[in-house]
Parts: sequence; C-alpha cells; structure tokens
Amino acid sequence: MIGFAGLSHLGIVTSIAVASKGFEVSAFDGDSHLCEQLRRGCLPIVEPDLPELLAKNRNHVEFTSDVSTVGACDVVYVSKDVPTDERNRSDLSALRRLINDVVSHMQSGATLVVLSQVPPGFTRQLSHDLRSMVDERDLQIYYQVETLIFGRAVERALHPERYIIGCNDPRTMLPKTYADLLAAFGCPLLPMRYESAELAKISINIFLTSSVTASNMLAELCETIGADWAEIVPALRLDRRIGQHAYLSPGLGISGGNLERDLITVSNLAAEYGTHADLVHAVLTNSDYRKDWVLGKIHAEVLPSCPRPTLALWGLAYKAHTASVKNSPAVALLKTLGEHAVRVYDPEVTRIPDQSIDTVRATSALEACENADALAIMTPWPEFSSIALDQVRGRMAGEVIIDPFGVVDGDKCKALGFRYCKLGSPNRVTESS
Repeated sequence: MIGFAGLSHLGIVTSIAVASKGFEVSAFDGDSHLCEQLRRGCLPIVEPDLPELLAKNRNHVEFTSDVSTVGACDVVYVSKDVPTDERNRSDLSALRRLINDVVSHMQSGATLVVLSQVPPGFTRQLSHDLRSMVDERDLQIYYQVETLIFGRAVERALHPERYIIGCNDPRTMLPKTYADLLAAFGCPLLPMRYESAELAKISINIFLTSSVTASNMLAELCETIGADWAEIVPALRLDRRIGQHAYLSPGLGISGGNLERDLITVSNLAAEYGTHADLVHAVLTNSDYRKDWVLGKIHAEVLPSCPRPTLALWGLAYKAHTASVKNSPAVALLKTLGEHAVRVYDPEVTRIPDQSIDTVRATSALEACENADALAIMTPWPEFSSIALDQVRGRMAGEVIIDPFGVVDGDKCKALGFRYCKLGSPNRVTESS
C-alpha cells in the first residue's frame, strides 16, 4: 500500500498517477469535505486529462480524512503544496505539523518520502528531529524532487524525465517497495545526498529562469530594432549548446509560485553565506520590469488618443490550463490600471484573491470586448485562438490588440484594421518606417 499525506495540487495529481500504475493508494488529508469531493470524482483543481485519469483508477485510490490509515502503508509520501508568502518565501509550518502527525502513525520499517519542495537542509534536519519520535521503528526518510508543472501536471506525473532522490547515504540501496514504485515509471533514478537533491530542484529552476530572462531581454531588443524573435529562435534550437528543448519563449516575467520562491531562496542563502548571487538579483529585477510590458503598450498605444479607456482583458491565470493566479501578470496589471474601466474574462479563474481590485467579470471573451478601446490577452488559453477576429472587431470601439504570446493571428488582426502588439515582434513604428 502506498500512502499520500496532503491532497493539495501536488498530492492529488501524484496519488492518482501512482494508482494508475496498479498500486493500491491511500490518500489522506485532514479536510473531510475535500476527501468527500474526491471520492465523488469532483476535482478542486484544473488539470488536462486529470478527470479521466481519476475516473479510470478510482478503484485503486481511497481518499480519507483518517490519518491512521497511513499505518498500513509501506511507503508514505508527504505531498502537501508548500505555500509562499507575499515575498515568495516558503511557509513550512503546516508541512512540519503534517509530517509529525503522519510519522506518529507509521508502521515499523516503513519509508517516509518528502515530496513537497523544501529548502536545502530541511530533510537532514527532519531526520534528526524525528529520531525521538520514531523510537525503534526504523523509519527510512527520503526526499524526492517533485516534477509538478501547472497545466501539464498529469503528463509530468505519468512520464517523468527522471527521479531525483535525496538520501542520507546515496550508496545504500533504496527500500524494495519504494524502488519498485519508482521503477514502474520507467525513468532514470538519480540518488544523491539530501542537500544535493534539494538544491537540484532549485538549480533546474534557476537555469530555467535564466533562459526566460535572456529571451525576454533579446525579444525586447527585437521590438525596437526591427528584428523578429520568432525568426531567431530556430537558429538557437539548432545550436547543440542550447538545444531544441530550450525555453526560448519571451513572457511577462517569472510567474507562478515555485520559480520566484527558488530565486528568493538562492538570494537568501547567498546573503547568509556570503556568496555571489547577482545573476539571481538580475533575474528578479528583469521579471519585475517585464511584468510592465503590457502597461507600457497601453500607455503608448491607447492613452494618447483615449485618456480614459475601457479595457478588455482575456485571461487572469498566470498561464493556461490552471486556475492559479500566483504572481499572475494579469493581476499585476490590474493593480496598475487605477480608475480605468476593465472588463475581464478567464475560463477557469472564478475570483481574484486581492479584494481591492475592482473589475467587471464577463461571461465570455466576446462579452469582455463590448465597447472596449483595447484588448489585452494576458493568458494564452487555447480557446482564445479560435475566436473569430471579425466578431471581436465588431464588438470593440477601439483598434488596439495587445497579445504578448501571439495567441491570435497577427496578420488577420492587421487586415481587420487592428493595431497589433506582440512580444518580440517589431513595433508598428519600425514596421512603417
């Protein structure tokens, strides 16, 4: 029996993925209402293919609010999402409480796997702290790097690139049940010291954010000199030092929770130990700067001729296929728009946590465009690319479309008389010169 403790986004997806491999799963959370929802097949999160995966494997996973059920499990994953505060620092208090509760019920010889993302040093300190609790039960403790990506969580859970396993001693063989579970996913295993595994997760995100920042910097240069980033990307993908899978799409800064958390973690560690982290500081500064790209276009393209515009905004989630608005560029934009009238639409986000933001919620993308002077497409939801642009033109009073990610067809927009703005493409002044 495989146990999961903590049914937030990470725990729900991973427990169902493990059940899909034929393992019997006991998935615990202290929220009895949540467990009842999941037993009925009602998911509180948005992920492509997850409803179908749950429906297919419901007989292999039990959702329960009774923590004592972990006592029957050979392996117990602690899979609670770790929240970040307003400064993107991890709040580990709830995770520590959950671990203490779970460990008190685990059977002798069982394996505890921390799947939640934690800072370097956490797992080794945990193993020391738990010595007084585990008595003679010989619990084995591991840290496994999670691979969760909002909007692609099922794909990543079912087809991981590799498993990074933090161990007290990486030379020691993994417990058989845990090893058999990992083997079922058919990917390479990389055992290493606790601290190495914890920092490996952060290292991956640091390299990712460096690529994002370089793409953003160069895409902005393209806009001003008449180059087109979309034409440059194929040349980079054919360079073996960068590769075809490199993240080269420009965006509106670093969004979501985990990337900024890891940047802040490295910055804080560098300050504590006196190491150099100017690259991280540059990434954070560039991220803040890029979040204002759409606002800059509104000031340049809309406000000179329409000082008090009505704005349509498509998308609130920080990216498509999720309902999360953590560090969302759309929410950041709304905070800067002041008294401008804004009508917003998102297919999944039902509310904005910041109650100070006052907007009109539309029931469709076209409704949001009614009498709008400009449209900003802030989340690349697939449904937006299929909306008829002539209907958008008929609804709008103005002619500006700000489309950072190229969701709609720019050529069709221009043919309909729109002024079209896209990240990394020559601006209209350059095009007409």
